[in-house]
Amino acid sequence: MSVKSTASASPPLPWLIIISGCLIALLSFGPRSAMGFFQLPMLADTGWDRTTFGLAMAIQNLFWGIGQPIFGAIADKYGSWRVLALSALIYSAGLLMMANADSPVWLHIGGGVLVGLGIASASFGVILAAFARNVAPEQRSLAFGFGTAAGSAGMFVFAPLSQGLIDALGWSDALVWLGIMMLIIPVIAIPLRGNSSSGSQKQTDIEQTIGEALREAFGHRSFVLLVSGFFVCGFQVAFITAHFPAYLGDINIPATYAVLSIALIGFFNIIGSLASGVIGQRHSKPVFLSLIYIGRSIAVTAFLLLPQTPTSVVVFAIVMGLLWLSTVPPTNALVAIMFGTRHLGMLGGVVFFSHQVGSFLGVWLGGYLYDIFGSYDPVWWLGVALGLFAAVVHWPIREQAVDRSALAPAE
Repeated sequence: MSVKSTASASPPLPWLIIISGCLIALLSFGPRSAMGFFQLPMLADTGWDRTTFGLAMAIQNLFWGIGQPIFGAIADKYGSWRVLALSALIYSAGLLMMANADSPVWLHIGGGVLVGLGIASASFGVILAAFARNVAPEQRSLAFGFGTAAGSAGMFVFAPLSQGLIDALGWSDALVWLGIMMLIIPVIAIPLRGNSSSGSQKQTDIEQTIGEALREAFGHRSFVLLVSGFFVCGFQVAFITAHFPAYLGDINIPATYAVLSIALIGFFNIIGSLASGVIGQRHSKPVFLSLIYIGRSIAVTAFLLLPQTPTSVVVFAIVMGLLWLSTVPPTNALVAIMFGTRHLGMLGGVVFFSHQVGSFLGVWLGGYLYDIFGSYDPVWWLGVALGLFAAVVHWPIREQAVDRSALAPAE
């Protein structure tokens, strides 16, 4: 199924809102994408094992998922700026607590719970829902591509920045400076003040309570399939984000390639996200998502079976970067197509919660199975199998609005 572009008849994009949201996405995704660089120096100083660090990152991803529909619903009702201002405080507090953690429990609360909630309140559920309420339907996929690419840019910028801070100041002070940086988010978010669904709801939307919206969504087969498939995205990318630098050390690849690989993933993620936004406007989003997951499984299989060298690490990072967050624009666009924008922050957050449950398992299993088997290979191959599962699940999703004819008011 193809979707014809009608961009020529659409109003111009609200660039101030898009730029603001993109800068926030860059900042919020930056530190969490660099967490893997803190693992080895932190464990060397504290004596903790990889399971301890992996559990903290798993908790972070889980609370990111738990918080996303909650903060998305708050932003839907009360506006994006309030949620983003709160995010800055929570995120900063979590990084500062992580920097000063003297026992695993404080690492799990700071780097896990608080950082996870900080990301949730400044993540795609809030930013992309704000975009959707300010652009024409046929422009949403492209706008979502911009927002997702900005999150990717956070990986590209913060990988060398974080490693540079660690080298210059040590891992603890590096986390302190990252926490201070998060406090700029409320200033950048000023253009999003007053951006709530109550002020932008269209006459064609059906008024629903939160409970009614959730019941409708979970009664819709395509939504359930989308939720099921997005679990796999979280498993794959979170495992790589948290454990890839350590994995490269295990196979005797120089540490500089860990920084380079994460930066390359971030850079090519920008290209992949923008391309995804464009492709999603013109072609079937479910089919496109299936192809992305197949591509990931092929890339990981090739990386594991072929000789692992610095060159293969660079190639793998480039390929995975192109496929990294390219799932996000079509996934969020499908939610908007199915249910409109009235509860998009919340429903998009529900889909993302599934993503973060996968992230929890990917990060935690990475550390847990490594400590049991002395290798990351079992988790790599599980990710390959899950990628094929996601490809199958996305294929039958229907790219159309839910039928509300029975709820429409009589003429």
